[in-house]
Amino acid sequence: MNIYRSSYLLIFILITLNFIHCDEHDHRYEDGSEVVLWMNTVGPYHNRQETYNYFSLPFCRGIKKEISHYHETLGENILGVELEYSGIEITFRVDKPKTDFCEITITPESYDTFSYAIKNHYWYQMFIDDLPIWGIVGEMDETGKFSYIWTHKKFEIAYNEDRIIDVNLTSEAKVRLQPNVQLQFSYEVIWKPTKTPFSKRFDKYLDPGFFQHKIHWFSIFNSFMMVLFLVGLVSMILLRTLRKDYARYGKDDDLDDMVNLEYRIFKKQWTSFLSGASSAFYVYLYAIYYFFFKTKMYGMFQTVFYFGYMALFCLGLGIMCGTFGYIGTQAFVRKIYSIKID
Repeated sequence: MNIYRSSYLLIFILITLNFIHCDEHDHRYEDGSEVVLWMNTVGPYHNRQETYNYFSLPFCRGIKKEISHYHETLGENILGVELEYSGIEITFRVDKPKTDFCEITITPESYDTFSYAIKNHYWYQMFIDDLPIWGIVGEMDETGKFSYIWTHKKFEIAYNEDRIIDVNLTSEAKVRLQPNVQLQFSYEVIWKPTKTPFSKRFDKYLDPGFFQHKIHWFSIFNSFMMVLFLVGLVSMILLRTLRKDYARYGKDDDLDDMVNLEYRIFKKQWTSFLSGASSAFYVYLYAIYYFFFKTKMYGMFQTVFYFGYMALFCLGLGIMCGTFGYIGTQAFVRKIYSIKID
């Protein structure tokens, strides 16, 4: 009898544990189980490194305050990711019609904050079952005088049996932003079956067409022409120097000429290093051109961040190219003159 009781108790514990862990940690859900929408960051679209907490903007939370579990992994702690619960209630495989989830009053302070975010193309990131979702805060009108904010989120979630495969967000209900006006935020959820296996649910994020990668043909052409110019310049200098050295070496064989030759070769070592390192200078010039004519960055933070990182990158590039130039010239000179240079 005790054996049967122990068996029943073990089965009950296993069922309970399976119900408790039916969430994004094992990526398996039961019909009617809770699906959590996490809010991550918000920041300017044209500067992906500048991010802030989602609720640093005066957004409101949903009415649901508690959840059965919290999302926290070692990788997120290392990267400093702090996901916050949205308060929006989503249930697995249960459609949700358009529903209001919160309301805010646009104060003069929140009006300025939202206007700044919309004018600078702020976008935000969310997560459902570890799948990232992106949305835009709002947009300006054609004249650039008035700001509009999106107040409705439409989630289309694809599932395959007990797993979430894909999530799409559509922002709707554009409302003009005005101070001292109440805004109602709403959402809806539509569940759709799919045959895409769980192992391929991240394939769309790896598709080059998902993110727009612009090929900077001007940069490629500029780099190619710069390499041709430097190669031609260095070749011309070397040929001219070799012609003079051979003529002098053929006339005089005394020690003074040999010492003078070694001294000149020593000077060429720095010339070879600086010639190779000069390519970093042209790269930094292009970075300046790119900042003012290709990006929409502005402000002290973005300017210092951009030019600081580009300066470090160009410094490393200059040292690397200069080192290669020095090593190549050193090997070339040793081969031509067959002398030892200390």
